[in-house]
Amino acid sequence: MSLHGRTALVTGGGRGIGAACARALAAAGARVAIAGRSEDALAAVAREIDAVAIRADLADRDDTDRLIACVAERVGAVDVLVNNAGVADSATLAATDDAMWDRMFEINATAVFRLCRALVPPMCARGWGRVVNIASTAGLTGFRYTAAYCASKHAVVGFTRALALDVARAGVTVNAVCPGWVDTDMTERAVATIAAKTGRTPEAARAELERASAQRRLVAPHEVAFAVAVLCDDDARGIHGQTIVVDGGGLLK
Repeated sequence: MSLHGRTALVTGGGRGIGAACARALAAAGARVAIAGRSEDALAAVAREIDAVAIRADLADRDDTDRLIACVAERVGAVDVLVNNAGVADSATLAATDDAMWDRMFEINATAVFRLCRALVPPMCARGWGRVVNIASTAGLTGFRYTAAYCASKHAVVGFTRALALDVARAGVTVNAVCPGWVDTDMTERAVATIAAKTGRTPEAARAELERASAQRRLVAPHEVAFAVAVLCDDDARGIHGQTIVVDGGGLLK
């Protein structure tokens, strides 16, 4: 895989899947910009891979607009867009208030749309581009107590498929990667929530999530990043409008 001469933007690039994607794209030769909320986490990854770090909170549309302007100023045209930033809250339907629903959609879905709206048309004009939206297996099926999260990730999958048709002849590919449970800080928070609500030990809660995979393990962030990097390669131009599941066979169960 070679991305020499290409510029990539990874949102949520300070930790977890986003940081792994940034590392993989940099290793393939891309110049990488990473965006996220934690300046310290961004700075650490930026130092490691010589990336450009931009603090941005995608729950704030003004901040998203500022990110778009800052990327143009600091790194120029974006060839590869990895929409990874996301939040995952869980609640019963009755406990899912408007604020939770709106925040989930703003970060998980609307920010994806707004970044694509700003960055994909220039890709089409140049005749080359790669968009990878990090969705979730929750964008392909349903899980209990995650109505807002599942709905937002289904929105990402639907948007990915529609946009792929829009740009099919422009030299730009658009795909979604759908991870299952990944060994990240977000999953650790889920483990803590399960333990607190059920009285189980954190070890038992983590084991329950591992059993969701046919391989009986959590996926590593770099495994998701590998799929992302492959989709960004020149030779992946025939992979378009797809949802690539990286979940250790969880959806097969």
